[in-house]
Amino acid sequence: MQTLREFTRKTKRGNILKIVREHYLRDDIGCGSDLCQYCFQNEAYQLTSDHEIKSSLFKYPHYIVLDTNVVLDQIDVLEEDVFRNVIVLTTVLNEVKHKSSSIYKRLNEIIHDRTRNFYVFVNEHHKDTYADREPDESANDRNDRAIRMAAKWYDTHLQTSQESKVFQRSGRSVTRVILLTDDAGNRSKAEAEGILVSTAADYVKSLEDFPMLADKLSQKTFENEKQALPQYPPHLSMKELLEGFRQKKLLQGAFQASRENYLEGSVNVESFEKGILIQGRESLNRAVDGDLVAVELLPESEWSAPSEIVLEEKNVYADDVPSEDRVEQEKEMLQQVQTASVAERTPTGRIVGIVRRKWRQYCGILQPSLIEDTTRHIFVPADRKIPRIRIETRQADKLKNQRIIVTIDSWPRNSRYPHGHFVRSLGPLGNMATENEVILLEHDVPHCKFSEEVLSFLPKMPWAITPEDYAKRVDLRDLYICSVDPPGCTDIDDALHCRELPNGNLEVGVHIADVSHFIRPGNALDKEAAARGTTVYLVGKRIDMVPELLSSNLCSLVGGVERFAFSCVWEMDKEANVLTKRFHKSVIKSKRAMTYEEAQVLIDDSAQTGEIAKSLRHLNRLAKILKQRRMDNGALVLASPEIRFQVDSETHEPLEVEAKQMRDTNSMVEEFMLLANISVAQHIAAEFTECAVLRRHPKPPPTNFDPLVKAARYQGFDVVTDTGLELAHSLDKCVKADNPYFNMMIRILTTRCMMQAVYFISGSLQKEEFFHYGLAAPIYTHFTSPIRRYSDIMVHRLLAASIGADSTYAQLLERKSNEEICNNLNYRHKMAQYAGRASVALNTHLFFRGKEEDEEGYILFVRKNALQVLIPKYGLEGTLYLKGDKDGKDGLERTKSEVVFTFNEEDHTQRCGNVIFHSFDPVTVRLSLDSTNVQHEKLVFRLVKPYIKGFSVETTMDADSDQPPAKKVNKTKKKK
Repeated sequence: MQTLREFTRKTKRGNILKIVREHYLRDDIGCGSDLCQYCFQNEAYQLTSDHEIKSSLFKYPHYIVLDTNVVLDQIDVLEEDVFRNVIVLTTVLNEVKHKSSSIYKRLNEIIHDRTRNFYVFVNEHHKDTYADREPDESANDRNDRAIRMAAKWYDTHLQTSQESKVFQRSGRSVTRVILLTDDAGNRSKAEAEGILVSTAADYVKSLEDFPMLADKLSQKTFENEKQALPQYPPHLSMKELLEGFRQKKLLQGAFQASRENYLEGSVNVESFEKGILIQGRESLNRAVDGDLVAVELLPESEWSAPSEIVLEEKNVYADDVPSEDRVEQEKEMLQQVQTASVAERTPTGRIVGIVRRKWRQYCGILQPSLIEDTTRHIFVPADRKIPRIRIETRQADKLKNQRIIVTIDSWPRNSRYPHGHFVRSLGPLGNMATENEVILLEHDVPHCKFSEEVLSFLPKMPWAITPEDYAKRVDLRDLYICSVDPPGCTDIDDALHCRELPNGNLEVGVHIADVSHFIRPGNALDKEAAARGTTVYLVGKRIDMVPELLSSNLCSLVGGVERFAFSCVWEMDKEANVLTKRFHKSVIKSKRAMTYEEAQVLIDDSAQTGEIAKSLRHLNRLAKILKQRRMDNGALVLASPEIRFQVDSETHEPLEVEAKQMRDTNSMVEEFMLLANISVAQHIAAEFTECAVLRRHPKPPPTNFDPLVKAARYQGFDVVTDTGLELAHSLDKCVKADNPYFNMMIRILTTRCMMQAVYFISGSLQKEEFFHYGLAAPIYTHFTSPIRRYSDIMVHRLLAASIGADSTYAQLLERKSNEEICNNLNYRHKMAQYAGRASVALNTHLFFRGKEEDEEGYILFVRKNALQVLIPKYGLEGTLYLKGDKDGKDGLERTKSEVVFTFNEEDHTQRCGNVIFHSFDPVTVRLSLDSTNVQHEKLVFRLVKPYIKGFSVETTMDADSDQPPAKKVNKTKKKK
C-alpha cells in the first residue's frame, strides 16, 4: 500500500520548499508477541509471557509502550533489568535519535540485549498504525497521536488473539498494553480514547518488588519547593538570547567553574583573551561547569578581579539555615574577594541564560543528613567545580560509605541546588578499583570493554605475514633495528636503526608500527579508536585506544618478531644534516627491545662493539647535534615535576615513589621522533594543502609570562619573553650555585605559562599559524605513536595515500569531518592528561597514608595566603597554607592568633616577624595525609624550617619548653 508524505523545509537562503515523498505501508509487520495468532513473526518472539512485572496499578500481565519523553528523562530506570516486554515504536526511536544521540545509543544497547525483551515495532510503515499529519497539526502532536494509535492497536490486537477458547481454557490472565507518558496532554487524550496509561513515576512506584527503583527516577522538582521563593534571577528565553546575540548585547561562551572558589567562574568568549569573570551566586545563575551560556558584560566601573582565596562551601545540609541568612553570609564572603586595585580588574559579567546544558553523570558521595529517616539528601560531587545536588533515595544507610553516580535533572529558580537522581553505586570509598573508576568517569575516559562488533574486525588468529605482504613492502628484516622504551612497556610504537653507508654517510631509520594496516577506515574498530582518541595511562593501569591483540601483540614492535612498519629513512652526513629522505611501508624484525637504562649501559660500555651498540652510539651522537640545533633555533627545554611509582603486583598499591630519571637515551629517542614528525608534516602538508592533520603550539600572550618574569626578577634574573629564542637563552642563564634545583623550578614556572598544543587541519589556518612554539618548528604533526594516538593513524593514512602505499577515501579529504575529529582528539588528550595527574595524586595519597616525613623543599610561588612548595625528592608539589584556621558554623569568623603573616604584593613575599619567604627559598616541610574529608583526601604540608613559634611543627630541637614535641600543627595559625 502506498501513501504520500508532505513536509516543508527552509533552505539556507530562506526559501520554503515543499517536499513530497512516497511512503509505503505494509500489512505483514509482526507484533513480536508470543500470544499473537495472526502476525507472521520474522524472528524469535521478543515479547513473551515468561516475564511478568507485578504492579499495584495494573494487577495483570502487561506490555509497555514508551513515549519519547519517558525515554529521554528516565533512561537510567529503563536500563534496569526490571523492565521487560517493552515496545519501542519507530516514532519514538526517531524522536530520541533527533534529540539526544547519547540516549539513543543507550536505548539501542538495551534493544540489542535479547534478554531484555525490548521490541522495535515499525509503526510508521504498518497500515493500521500509520498516522498522516492533519492540517494545522504540529509535528509533535502528530507524533503523540501516532504513539496513542499504536498503543490502542496493540491492546486491541492482542485481546483479539486472547479470545480463543484454547487461551481461555488455559486459565491465564489477559495481557494488556500500557502507555507510559509524562506528557499531561497526551495522557488525558489517551485516557479519553480508552488507552491504559500512567506516568513513569507512578508506574515505577507501583512496582512492589522493586521499591529502590524509585531512587533512579528523574527529579524535576521536589514537592515542598513548588511554593518556595526564587533564589536566582530568571533565565532569558531562547528567542531573547538569539536577539541579544544578534544585537551584540549578549556574549556566548563555555562556562568554567572555579575549583578554589565556589562563588566564582569564568566564561571563555572569543573576543576576550582571558574570558569574562563571573562572581557571586546570582551572577553565576545556575550555570554548571561546561554549559554553553549567555553573558551580559557589566559596566567597567563594576568589574572585579579574580580572587586568590580558597572559598569552600562548608554548610551543605538541606534546609538548616534560612536562605536570607545564607545570602548575607555570601555577601560577606564576596566582599573579601572583590577588594582589588583597578589595574588588576578584568572584564566581569553575569550569566543571563543557558544556550545548551552539558550535564553528565557525576561521581561523589552522600552528605550525612541531620534528619533521621529522611529520603532527601545532598550529594557532594568529587569534582569541586560541580555544585551539590539534591536527590531522593531510600537507601542512604547503604550508600553512606560508597562512591555513587548521580545525574542532574533540573535546576529550578527556587532551589539552591540542582535536582538529580541516583544512578548507581561504584563501590566502597578508598578502594583502589573504585577510585580508579572515579578518575576515569570524572575525566570522561571511555573505558568499557570493546564490543563484539569492534572485536569482529580484528585479524583472525593465528595471524601470519603472507607472500603478498612481503611483495608489497620493503624488506628490512636484516637491519639491526632496536627499540628503546620505559620499563614494562608492551605497546612498542617505534624502533630505530643507524648504519654506515659505503660513501661515509649514515643511514638513519625510524620505524613506526603500521596500525593503519589493521584498522581500516570507517569500520567499527576505526570508529571506536577515533572516539577514544588516545590511550590513557594511570599508575599501574592502561586504558587502550585499540584492543590488546593489536596494542600489545600484532602492532607492538617486540624483539625478535617480524612486524609491519611504516618507515621514515634519512641519509645524513656526520653533522646530522639530512641529505635525502624516503617513506615506505616495510617488514622489520627488531633485534632487541631495550629499556632506556639498558640502552644507556650499552652506549657507555666501551667493551660492547656489536652492531646494536654501534648503531646506538651513532644515534646518540647525532641526537645531541640535532638537539643543539633545535636549541639554537629557540626550542624550549621545559620541566614538570614527574613521579614514578613502584606498584605492588597484587594489591596495586604504591610501594615506592621517586622522581623520574632522565638519561641521554630518553633524549636520543625523542630527537629522532621529533625529526620523523617534522619530516612527515612537511610531506603531507605539501601533498594535501587543505586536509593535512597537523599539530601547533600557539605562542602564549605576553601576560601569561607575568608570574615567571616577576619571580625571576626578584631573584636577580631578567627573563625576556619576546621570542622563543630569547626566552630559551634567558632560562639557560637562570642558574644559582647555592640552589641546584633553581633552574628546574624556573622551567616548571615557564611550563605553567604555556598554551595547550592542539591538532588542526591545514586548510583551516594560515601557514604562519602552523608554528609550534615549544619546538621552534614551523610545521609539526604526530606520526610516531599510532598504537596510542588516533591522530597518528590519520597521518599514516595521509602519508600512505601520498606515496601510493594505500588508496585514499572520501572522508580522508573532507576538511569539516576531520576538523570534528581533531576537536575530539584535543578534548581526549586534555582529559587523558588530567586523568594521569589525578592517578598520580591518588597514589601519592596512598603512599603517605599513615606516614609523616620531613623533606627538603623549595618555594615555587608565594601566594596571598599560602606557599606553593616543590619536593624534588618525590617530584611533587603542594600547598603550605599560611592563613589562620577558621571556625564558626560557616567558617566566617577566624580565631585570634599571635602569628601574623603579611603579604607584600610588590615583591610577592610573605613576612612573619624576622622570617621572609621569597620564591625559590629552601624550606623543610613535614608531609602527612589529611583524611578528615573522606572524599578529598589531601597531602598536608606543615612548616618545620625556618622555625616560627606557634606556627611551625614543634620538634625536640626547636621546643623551648620541657613539654613533649607536638606531633600535629598548632591550630592557632595566624590571622591573615
